[in-house]
Amino acid sequence: MTHTFLLCWLVILMPTESCRTLCQAASKNKEKVSARRHDVCDGVCVDNSHCGQPCPPDAQGNMEFLCKQKKWRKITDTCQTLNAINIFEDLSLASPFGGKIKIDDYAMKPDETIAEMLLQKCPKDLSCVISNIKHSPRIPGNIAVIVQLLHNISTMLQTDVDEAQMQSYSIMANHILDNKCVSNWTFIPEKNISCVLLHSVNTFARKLLKNKNAVDISDVFIHTMGTIISGGSNGANLTFSMRVDDMRSDVTGRVLISKDELQPMLSPFPVISIAFPTLGAILEASLLEKATVNGLVLSVILPKELKQISLVFEKIRNSEKSTQCVGWHSLENRWDQNACQIIQENPQQAVCKCRPSKLFTSFSILMSPHTLESPVLTYITYIGLGISICSLILCLSIEALVWSRVTKTEISYLRHLCIANVAATLLVADVWFIVASFLSGPTTHHDGCVAATFFVHFFYLSVFFWMLAKALLILYGILIVFHTLPKSVLVASLFSVGYGCPLVVAVVTVAATEPRKGYLRPEACWLNWDMTKALLAFVVPALTIVVVNLITVTIVIVKTQRATIGSSMFQEVRAIVRISKNIAILTPLLGLTWGFGLATVINDRSLVFHVLFSLLNAFQGFFILVFGTMLDPKIREALKNRVTSTKWISRVSENLSSEYSCHPTKGPS
Repeated sequence: MTHTFLLCWLVILMPTESCRTLCQAASKNKEKVSARRHDVCDGVCVDNSHCGQPCPPDAQGNMEFLCKQKKWRKITDTCQTLNAINIFEDLSLASPFGGKIKIDDYAMKPDETIAEMLLQKCPKDLSCVISNIKHSPRIPGNIAVIVQLLHNISTMLQTDVDEAQMQSYSIMANHILDNKCVSNWTFIPEKNISCVLLHSVNTFARKLLKNKNAVDISDVFIHTMGTIISGGSNGANLTFSMRVDDMRSDVTGRVLISKDELQPMLSPFPVISIAFPTLGAILEASLLEKATVNGLVLSVILPKELKQISLVFEKIRNSEKSTQCVGWHSLENRWDQNACQIIQENPQQAVCKCRPSKLFTSFSILMSPHTLESPVLTYITYIGLGISICSLILCLSIEALVWSRVTKTEISYLRHLCIANVAATLLVADVWFIVASFLSGPTTHHDGCVAATFFVHFFYLSVFFWMLAKALLILYGILIVFHTLPKSVLVASLFSVGYGCPLVVAVVTVAATEPRKGYLRPEACWLNWDMTKALLAFVVPALTIVVVNLITVTIVIVKTQRATIGSSMFQEVRAIVRISKNIAILTPLLGLTWGFGLATVINDRSLVFHVLFSLLNAFQGFFILVFGTMLDPKIREALKNRVTSTKWISRVSENLSSEYSCHPTKGPS
């Protein structure tokens, strides 16, 4: 198993004006198509007003402008000339009657992507789009199309990657990494698209790991090197030398693996590293980062056994200012100062020592479109799940002990049937969540991860549908007074809702998305969002059930409140206590706290929302034990009677045993 080391840069913290220096040269040379403006935004330019205009006739999309200081300034640009037809090279066959017959082989099928077409037409070397991509203008819309193509290829391609495929992939990436188009990344509406490119290149390059040959694929703006290192050797050194902007000399970067780190390695292993001279400026431009990258961007793919590596960066510009060795946190789109530490520095270069780390999946990933990694979330998730699992085991044990005593009536039987199944499905779901978390990593698209995701999806959905069944049972008891259904029909209906509905949703989801390799996220064993929106197959049913259950709780409160109208003050206080108790009991049992997941869907980058969601829901098993079992007076009474009965039986047995041993029955004389 291998993993990608946190992407490491040398970063100089400078004032905001200085941060723009890497983009200035590129801005002067930006594409003419991108810079072209029309007189569509006519009239008076009022500050903070917006206007839009169509793209040139040969491009699709539109441009949006914002008035700042009495001047129209472009803020977004979706103009593109590339599409599913013209991105492919024309193929022709000779006709037996002379001339050429063009093969109309690029008609898009419903829901088919350009990447799927490419993998069908030229899977061996991915070269059938190279020529048209290289000749396309580097305008924002085309950049977005190419990034999406690279992302889909890296996600869909399930075979190992050879050098020819990596060469084609690098050529496509190189075209949009050109320093002439850095400023055009600023106008792409999707601001994290530069991070998508970075993650996609690493995902694709990782598939080179099974290639046992050394690799050296060099383009102007992306350079990939791979080598096989033997355990116990004298160390390894991958050195990059690349031109940055219009500098006269190249800038170097080195990946160093020490002899001490290699000693424990028993067999040869591959190491792959990728260097980018312009990606730092692109990240700065598109994400409006205030820290300037003052060296090559180095990405390193290592075996998990390696604990530490060193990175040597030559500075683009000599500087005595404060320097930090940092990594780029690809999941949170930010600089990570904990990834590396600087061990040596002078005005010309800096040496960083970096440690790979395992990023565990946090509980809030279940609702959030994107993973947010934080030590706080990790602690909450695994402490909460550990307590919940123990609580649910205890809850089910108590239910088993008192089952015969608390299920004497039909309504109590159905109520405890729902509680037991909510606890059982939540217990299994939590266990599968932990399994899926440990399977998550750089190479997530394998059978084990698919299976883990399916079971997490199914069992958490089953929790919600059993909660829905309990809510429907409450409504049935409140609203249906004069007509009752047979017990067998109700039980069959509850099991159909609790297990049948989630099974259908889970099976349809995996069947619809897995053939297109859009079932999983690239970084975790959970439902995909960016490519297929498979996550909606969990979020939509869950939040819908939360709304229905919230309506149920409201009805219960209204019914309880009506009974107190005209009552004394003492009775009203008791009613308020009873209402509060009902809310406390029903909230975890009906999953109302999952409604906070809507906040993580809307704003998936807010740590506060993720922490709140994880606190309320990772501990749900504990809340069910407390509010659904321990606060139930009938369960407490039954448990007390069961313990008392057990003690009485034990005491009787001891007495009988004592009498038998002290006064044996005499036989006939």
